[in-house]
Amino acid sequence: MIDIESEVFTNIETDVLTSFPKAEVRSEEILVPSSFPCATIVEADNHVFDSTQDSSGDENHAVLMYEVNVYSNKASGKKTECKAVFQIIDTRFSKMGFTRKSMVPQTTNNGTVYRIIARYQAVVSKEKVIYRR
Repeated sequence: MIDIESEVFTNIETDVLTSFPKAEVRSEEILVPSSFPCATIVEADNHVFDSTQDSSGDENHAVLMYEVNVYSNKASGKKTECKAVFQIIDTRFSKMGFTRKSMVPQTTNNGTVYRIIARYQAVVSKEKVIYRR
């Protein structure tokens, strides 16, 4: 398995905390954030890229997908804050070579929490080089 989860998470966490030092940034899915703003970056899929698998069965590339959830519960401006945190994450994923596959905004908890859900995908080599598909 090609594993770059730690590098991906650390890059994003650093960027988010630079602009939002009180944000909670996690690498695990959570049902209810304990503080806001909150962002989760979770590796949702990691599978062999069949086209480059050699005859010995060695994995040369993997297709990785990350799911991002960003939450804000500000009484005024929760959508704006959520989008600002998301923009930082989106920019970092793009700089790393990932492609955003989806982005869905929603409100939860009777409209008190604004949430953005997004997915990013890329092909990664065993040398940890990231390629856009």
